[in-house]
Amino acid sequence: MRDLVLLHGALGASNQLDGLASALAPHFRVHQLDFEGHANAPPRGRPFRIECFAENVVDLLDALGINRTSLFGYSMGGYVATYLALQHPDRVDAVATLGTKFRWDPQTAAREASRLDANAIRAKVPRFADTLATRHENAGGWEAVLAHTGDLLRELGDHPLLSDGDLARVRQRVRVIVGDRDNTVSVEEGATVAHALGVGSLIVLPDTSHPIEQVDLAKLASALLEWFL
Repeated sequence: MRDLVLLHGALGASNQLDGLASALAPHFRVHQLDFEGHANAPPRGRPFRIECFAENVVDLLDALGINRTSLFGYSMGGYVATYLALQHPDRVDAVATLGTKFRWDPQTAAREASRLDANAIRAKVPRFADTLATRHENAGGWEAVLAHTGDLLRELGDHPLLSDGDLARVRQRVRVIVGDRDNTVSVEEGATVAHALGVGSLIVLPDTSHPIEQVDLAKLASALLEWFL
């Protein structure tokens, strides 16, 4: 049975992918982790960076004695997965992403980071604030996660790690999955990224928006099984 690691998105946690893990468990040895500074993974005293999150995945593989694995990443997790495939091609068989934004510049980063104001979230969407508070109570607090994530986005805006040239050098198969109602990543953006990849594929999920909780897991699992098996 093949190994498959599931990677969560920004502000997220591994348990958001529990339903998907259960759907895929008959076909893979499924592994999950919290990126450092999220949920049950304590901060390591350094900024949030894609490079550090990729290191977290390598640490997991080493701890489990896994030489090579396939990777699925939701949102930011997809960026981590693709970056890891580029930097450690010997450890990655194939990649699939969902709702991952690959195109970053200072303006895009500033816009996305502006949505991470803790006071505004508490005032406008208190239930979401409560969810984040519970999710990250063991990782230094949700306000710190917001602040560190905003810093990560601005760093990506200034220094994106996956240019079209970088994507072209990814030798593994990468399936780019985008929801047709995703307000974070457009179908057009997904198509251009799939075209830029060395071996890219695009799948559009119908009636699908960005939040992982609103994704039809049966449709997503089917797209992943077809790609990885």
